[in-house]
Amino acid sequence: MPLGFRGEGITYTARFCGVETPFYFNIKETIKTYIVHGDFDFVVSPLMFSGHSPSKDRDPEVHNLDRRLYPYAETDINVAWAQWAKAGIVVAKICPWLDLDSEDENVRTDSEAILKQQIEWASYLSLKACLLPTPKGNSCANYARCVNQILKGPKNNMQVDSWQTWNSFRVLCDHHNLLTIALDINMNIRSCYQESPASRELTKTLVRGACRCCNIRYRCSKRHPLRPYLDQVSNVYKQRNPLSERECRELDIRDFLQLPLRPFRNFSSALSYEGQATDSLKYTEYERAICKALLDRVPNEKASFIVTVLVVVGAGRGSLVFASLKAAEITGRKLKVYAVEKNPQTVIALDEVIKANNWVDIVFIVTSDVRYWNAPERADILVSDLLGSFGDNELSPESLDGAQRFLEKDGISIPSSYTSFLQPLTASKSYQIAKARKYILHSESACVVKLYNVARLAPSQQVFTFTHPKWFDKESNERYKKLQFEIPKDTGSAMVHGFAGYFNMTLYKDVCLATEPSTKKPDLFSWFPMFFPLRMPIRVDRGSILEVHFWRCVDSRKVGFLFLFLHFMLLIWIALCNLKQVWYEWCVTSPSSSPIHNCNGRSCWMDL
Repeated sequence: MPLGFRGEGITYTARFCGVETPFYFNIKETIKTYIVHGDFDFVVSPLMFSGHSPSKDRDPEVHNLDRRLYPYAETDINVAWAQWAKAGIVVAKICPWLDLDSEDENVRTDSEAILKQQIEWASYLSLKACLLPTPKGNSCANYARCVNQILKGPKNNMQVDSWQTWNSFRVLCDHHNLLTIALDINMNIRSCYQESPASRELTKTLVRGACRCCNIRYRCSKRHPLRPYLDQVSNVYKQRNPLSERECRELDIRDFLQLPLRPFRNFSSALSYEGQATDSLKYTEYERAICKALLDRVPNEKASFIVTVLVVVGAGRGSLVFASLKAAEITGRKLKVYAVEKNPQTVIALDEVIKANNWVDIVFIVTSDVRYWNAPERADILVSDLLGSFGDNELSPESLDGAQRFLEKDGISIPSSYTSFLQPLTASKSYQIAKARKYILHSESACVVKLYNVARLAPSQQVFTFTHPKWFDKESNERYKKLQFEIPKDTGSAMVHGFAGYFNMTLYKDVCLATEPSTKKPDLFSWFPMFFPLRMPIRVDRGSILEVHFWRCVDSRKVGFLFLFLHFMLLIWIALCNLKQVWYEWCVTSPSSSPIHNCNGRSCWMDL
């Protein structure tokens, strides 16, 4: 049964235990022994007698293999298809003696033939997976070539002794998404795995061989000889804390690439607003910041007659409005609130919230883009929640620059500043998802990701900082930063698949919110990290320097160039609208160079 099963029907992910068995012609009995009576979830079993060699069956006068019957385990006639394929109950173990890079031509050609035969047989049986043997030496080019042909051919259907061998193998196979690694826990895990880069890989399978002395003909009245091992492994999972309700909801989106919100093109959905509203930590911190701002703005002796004008930019369904009024109640200050929201659907819900709480005399709804709203009076405090996963990626700088024209000269902006952070990652699953889409548009598009199967290769570093209010109109929102990450010397080599983006935000004075891992509070979940992929992963060795260049670009001419060949009148209309676009570009220059990604915003950008 699934490891860690507690009886509530929650099995989580990848928590199943199988057993490796020797070759038996009677696979039905093998299934009965280990799965029906042994309570294992699957068996890893050879489908062909390991002593078989095609060269022994080859006619010396004929160069092609005889079409004789090879010594396979039972066919699909004797074993129902469901027993072979359903839920991955059988995993095919490919012959361990294969050496596809042998200097001996007979060994090499036999290995190629056997590999192809066994995987074709497993594919015919609709098995879910095959366990390949470890490459025999440092060279594995021919082995990788054969596997790559199988992966990319019509039959699309390894913990190795060193990460370098595994990495060379998958690079030669072009990082195919069906090729993953299995960890053999017969080995000394502490010395061979924990300190190896392989420990950062997306490991789907653990391998532990069955005892050879096990009698296949034992009776179910006896306890299965491997049951103590199964109980021990299962107990490890039972001792883990159960997933929270939020973590259970996030299971399906772990490492899944999502396009970030484009606030000036798309409106947020009701589901998005509902999820944001449940983040109590975020709004508690906003409430604390507003309390401090009100106390600084209005002294106690004037609290009874001074009314503070507060503008909420992007009011949504009223969470920030509620936090502002709660802060006014706590501090005993009088407040007048303008709730500015450009989403006409959200305004309906916002109006209902205001009426339900009898706020109609102190909260005034404004259905407008804040950049074009003519405020009837100047604001003392400007409150906004416009940050994206990378801080400025949802155009908070441009929005607040437009809003500060109606802020008092000594007015307060909440947030007052925010800084983006970047961190190199090994993220093979996210990289494979982006690569599988095949178009350059996806392989260099920044996405929002709930990072899970990743390794963070070095501490994150600051990238761009924005401060509000900004009283120097000529200060550009374009940015450039060169970062140098030192790969720790106590780890092995690794592959950099991309970069995680985070931010730290100062709401007011010492009140902060952060998604950067070293300062993030665990209860904050409003933002998932950003992921900036590399079109081709870059290998870094221990102690090496990874040099990254990052740009934030702003251009008002790009839109006109994009439509230059469409229609003259269309070009004129766009130019008159004075549309702008913002995008990021990034590249690596050490230890090896990559192309500049997203050049001129060709794959992803934000409209202003």
